[in-house]
Amino acid sequence: MTLAKKIKKQIENFPVGETFRYEQLDIGKDQYITAAKVLERLQKDGLIKKVSKGTFYKPKKTLFGELKPDEQELLKPYLFDNGKRIAYITGNYLYNQLGLTTQLTSVLKIACQSKRIYVNTGAIKAKPVKSYIEVTDQNYQILGVLDAMKDLKTIPDIDMKSAIRILSSLVNKQNSMKLSKMVEYALSYPPRVRALLGAVIKSQKENDDIKKLKNSLNPLSIFKLGISSEILKTAPKWNIK
Repeated sequence: MTLAKKIKKQIENFPVGETFRYEQLDIGKDQYITAAKVLERLQKDGLIKKVSKGTFYKPKKTLFGELKPDEQELLKPYLFDNGKRIAYITGNYLYNQLGLTTQLTSVLKIACQSKRIYVNTGAIKAKPVKSYIEVTDQNYQILGVLDAMKDLKTIPDIDMKSAIRILSSLVNKQNSMKLSKMVEYALSYPPRVRALLGAVIKSQKENDDIKKLKNSLNPLSIFKLGISSEILKTAPKWNIK
């Protein structure tokens, strides 16, 4: 089988709308130059589309035209390194997905601990923010919740009562192991995050990990988050106002 036929057959088996790179083709690095010419022909034939240098996808065809992959899929080459997650989308895009704001953003934020990730493909733009914790497939969703607590006062068009209800629900869904991890990660976040997480957990259940959060805080610190006891009954005990 020729290399061209081999690559085409692999791509035909790829899911529609899912991005792929040279590394996902079953070819050697010494074949990349030839593969580039094959991929160029497949683009001309309309089988694949190019997202950015070295990144492609099979377009989904509908009655209304071709659909592009969503942001998560388009950014996958930047969020993963050799199949391992190293980053995640945060900021207002994430907070919109969580229901904390109705506003959208034209520039996404990518959190990564090991490097700064910029994206400007024309189709999508993103700028880097520092992740407080090394990102994995197991923890990135938890880190997103902690990010929302960190940015709570600056999230646009936010309704604080609704936001606390959403965040409380997200925390309450964690099993005991994930909740312990959330507390552990929160210790690397600013004090206001530790205070808010402690107040949210305390309002739902007794948990030994709460002591770690409480002991990490300066008892004289006041956290002005715009959260009253009517919104979160345990807020005053954590010096949250």
